[in-house]
Amino acid sequence: LRGSSLNFIGNVEGRDIYNGRCDVVVTDGFTGNVCLKISESLAEMLTAMMREELGRDVLSIAGAALSKRAFERMKKRVDYTEMGGAPLLGINGASIICHGASPVKAIKNGVRVAAEWVKNDVNEHIKTALEAEAVLAEGREGGRE
Repeated sequence: LRGSSLNFIGNVEGRDIYNGRCDVVVTDGFTGNVCLKISESLAEMLTAMMREELGRDVLSIAGAALSKRAFERMKKRVDYTEMGGAPLLGINGASIICHGASPVKAIKNGVRVAAEWVKNDVNEHIKTALEAEAVLAEGREGGRE
């Protein structure tokens, strides 16, 4: 992978998932699910703590009111229902895996994302990129002999 056109950075620590060091993390199913559940819980906990603290006194309430638009934008960035779920890669089609307790908004957005996936022919783009990498890899291996 290091020799490919991908920006492969190797193994990452848990902190790297959120600090912008990487865009994609590949894990086994169990580890990925634990990471996902912790992330969901952390977002919910921080939201609850912010609400509690921002409602504590008049000055905090006023500050929260002045910051309302920023909080709305931030919520939209971290709200899983905005995307609906995560794409299942490696299949010949489009599949968005949604949380078992997904509300209507998440399902609606999951269907929207799947439709965009098909419309933009994402599978074909992935296939083409992987085939190009395979050709490059064969060329590199052939040059070593």
